[in-house]
Amino acid sequence: MAIFDLELPELEGYRPERTEPADFEPFWAETLADARARGSEPVFERIEIGLTSVDVFDVTFSGYAGQAVKGWLVVPLHVPGPRPAIVEFIGYGGGRGLPYSWLTWAAAGYVQFVMDTRGQGSAWSPGDTPDVDPAGIGPEYPGFLTRGIFDPARYYYRRVFTDGVMAVAATHGHPAVDPERVLITGASQGGGIALATSGLTAMSGGPRVLGAMIDVPFLSHIRRAIDLTDDAPYVELTHFLHIHRDRVDDVFRTLSYFDGMNFAARATSPALFSVGLRDTICPPSTVFASYNHYAGPKEIRVWPFSGHDAGAANHMAEQLRFAAELVAGTGSTVDPGEPPGG
Repeated sequence: MAIFDLELPELEGYRPERTEPADFEPFWAETLADARARGSEPVFERIEIGLTSVDVFDVTFSGYAGQAVKGWLVVPLHVPGPRPAIVEFIGYGGGRGLPYSWLTWAAAGYVQFVMDTRGQGSAWSPGDTPDVDPAGIGPEYPGFLTRGIFDPARYYYRRVFTDGVMAVAATHGHPAVDPERVLITGASQGGGIALATSGLTAMSGGPRVLGAMIDVPFLSHIRRAIDLTDDAPYVELTHFLHIHRDRVDDVFRTLSYFDGMNFAARATSPALFSVGLRDTICPPSTVFASYNHYAGPKEIRVWPFSGHDAGAANHMAEQLRFAAELVAGTGSTVDPGEPPGG
């Protein structure tokens, strides 16, 4: 794919005006307060999967409206506790899969919590959490992006983003975890969830997020994204609006409650972003739109010849460095003199 978006100097200064509903903060404050009021203590069930360097726990925690959400917790046995932790959110269509897929951060000395994404888990990795909205969700185009989209209260990502905040809280509650040293990460949809979680935890006064690693975030500057790309998942919106031609304003009003730019403007945790300049799934200008609005300390790694992979394994080295620097400043058990696990 050739360069199709703005040139890098333009991207670096690209800070479009945000479209935000007047009740954005009360909407999310009420949503999170309800989830916390209905929540119960997370359940961590240790399972045996044949690995000797980690303990693995099958997790059930309370997410949106107190609903049960699944996850994995992977605890390294070679690092004394309490340990720094990474909460990871998953890309579009994937579920939590099997624990064998989530060992990198544990090998680097971190506890890793992997949140299952409700309703997903049949595109490239299996999931175990149903999506539940007792009030019904209305018409939708196949996928998740238009589920409940005529009403912000019914919209799918209201539930997912709330799950993200509650996953951080569940991680804080495990005795192997130092709650002062919890970071979040994700790519694509996972990056969008991480961005929303960073903003929402800052807005609501907790749980504390030490840092956020936000790779090629989905659901940022959404209106521009669907004007630039015909790739999935954004094309779901294009197809939906082609049929529901008279509901365009309703759709974009709902999406304004979930656009990454609005969460970025409220986030305060240090953040590391990544962007691929040839990314046709989450176009570069949409990533920079949220990055340039991000209110906390931030840095971005630009991968000029990458698409949606945005540096792939090479970027993992950047994440290990970023996380080690943050936890070193809080008395980490990870050696600050080299990347974790180095």
